[in-house]
Amino acid sequence: MTRQIALLVVLVAGSIAGAQPPGPVEWLYYGGDQGGMKYSPLTDIGPENVQRLQAVWEWKHWDTPPAPGFFESTPLMIDGVLYVTTPYNNVAALDAETGKERWRFDGKAEELGPLLSGSGWKLRGTAVWRDSGGRMRVFLNSRHRLLSLDPQTGKPDPSFGSGGAVLLTDLPRLSDITHATQSSPPIVYRDLVIVGSQIPDRVQQADPMGYVQAFDARTGRRVWHFSVIPQSASDPGAETWENESWRKNGHANVWAPMTLDEPRGLLYLPTSTPSSDYYGGDRPGANLFAESLVCLDATTGRMKWHFQMIHHGLWDYDNPAAPNLVTITVNGRRIDAVAQVTKQGFAYVFDRVTGEPVWPIVERPVPTDSDVPGEKPYPTQPFPSKPPAFVDQGVSLDDANDLTAEIKVRAQEQMQRFRLGPLFTPPSLRGTLQRPAQVGGANWGGAAFDPETGYLIVRATRSVGVNRIGKNDGSDPLVAVPYSNRFAVGGENASIDGIPLTAPPYSVLTAVDLNRGEIAWKVPLGEGDPSVRNHPLLKGVTLPARLGSPNNRGGAMVTRSGLVFIGGGDGYFYAFETKTGREVWRAKVPFANTANPMTYRTRAGRQFIVLATGAGTEHALVAFAPTD
Repeated sequence: MTRQIALLVVLVAGSIAGAQPPGPVEWLYYGGDQGGMKYSPLTDIGPENVQRLQAVWEWKHWDTPPAPGFFESTPLMIDGVLYVTTPYNNVAALDAETGKERWRFDGKAEELGPLLSGSGWKLRGTAVWRDSGGRMRVFLNSRHRLLSLDPQTGKPDPSFGSGGAVLLTDLPRLSDITHATQSSPPIVYRDLVIVGSQIPDRVQQADPMGYVQAFDARTGRRVWHFSVIPQSASDPGAETWENESWRKNGHANVWAPMTLDEPRGLLYLPTSTPSSDYYGGDRPGANLFAESLVCLDATTGRMKWHFQMIHHGLWDYDNPAAPNLVTITVNGRRIDAVAQVTKQGFAYVFDRVTGEPVWPIVERPVPTDSDVPGEKPYPTQPFPSKPPAFVDQGVSLDDANDLTAEIKVRAQEQMQRFRLGPLFTPPSLRGTLQRPAQVGGANWGGAAFDPETGYLIVRATRSVGVNRIGKNDGSDPLVAVPYSNRFAVGGENASIDGIPLTAPPYSVLTAVDLNRGEIAWKVPLGEGDPSVRNHPLLKGVTLPARLGSPNNRGGAMVTRSGLVFIGGGDGYFYAFETKTGREVWRAKVPFANTANPMTYRTRAGRQFIVLATGAGTEHALVAFAPTD
């Protein structure tokens, strides 16, 4: 009888356990994991039930005018709490089920003065650290400071630095803290907190340096720092800055998110353009380690390997996105790889340990003739043999917008006023049509990786920009170079009364098969700009339902259920089938997307998908969940 009772207890307990909702699934890092895959193992919401998704709550931050920028935050979800940053570099804790605010920390970053960055205020995320005993801290990199906050109260940790903060600007050539800012979250490795920096493009002098810094998570002591630009004639790469131009050039900073191979202790840095973005006459040579993917030992900050994507950059093609750490199978060989998507529309893929390209990368001749005095464009640039570019490159008259015969004629007339040419055609005094434009291609939203298919999913803008510079007239004290985009006045633009010179779509979502090195699918993303759709020159013209919205803010997120989620830049939030690219769902959001989405499941067993939208006072963090 006793055995029967015991068996009944076991069966009942098993039945109750089986009836319990599934456990929580967190979003611990800005990119989902330390390798930036932007992937969730959740399968609660799939193609068969995605139509049940509806907005269930919204939250608004407290930043006020004069200048809060785009709300570009991707929150973390840990222990039932969302940690979300605001444009003014503040942070709040929200209940992950209801969106109710638990605490807020106001770092008063705006008191340092206005930003020089043309893209405005932003901070895209935060990071957390746990010690061996389970104690947790939230790290906020706010302009010139790194702060350690108590996750229960939001108050600074008095044992970290001075009153909970350490300075990020007490290194050589970083003296003007009013130019300092941060846009990407820190990386945490063991007991180190590692940050890059954002340096305004406006500052074109003996500029602030592109440092990456690591601090002790307990005390705030600086453990190491790495300068992207060599600092002595004996430093690696110094010979690529001819005439010792490393002495008077800066930037090349890491403003995009970094990623980490935690088991191996390898840190990956996507570096940016040296100063100034479009004129290199004062920095002849290839200019290592700018516009490169650099792998460091995360413990020491010492370089393990590097690859430069752009030699002597003149196009503002800084590496804008977090490298994706992926595992792929190529010709039967399993490879732990790192993939870097770029503004110029390439995905460069390397063995993440050795830095060897997975497929050959070939140095090809590019145009070198320039009408800018003193400029010496580099004679070759690296082209991946695989995968192919995920967006159009270069501009010719054949690319003219052909939505109507009149538009095509006018587009070609306008295009002939500029210098045209293939990818890497130099900027000019006349103005060079550049495709991809300075905003990409890919941008800071980066790519998401689906390990089930081996697909790298990347948003890209199919836009054309004008790369025009002018002679320095001495009117801008922040510009010391003899030629700069700051003095490029007048001239034509890249449109016909507001209609782009090239045909739609103006934004695409692409799946790159990293096992094969091929494009798996490509689809338009977003309805497009209403001013184009309703333009008088297009009256009576039947246009595609998806013209593509040229909003390059925010990338994709992938779930194991076979869905890609992404904001369309048009006031809608979309879901696509991962395998096919078929659009399966969209829902209205209060404002256009401005961030990467994230997802989690709470203790109550409910999956949420969260997306930041809007700018200034017109913004909202929106949470979607399935409804009956």
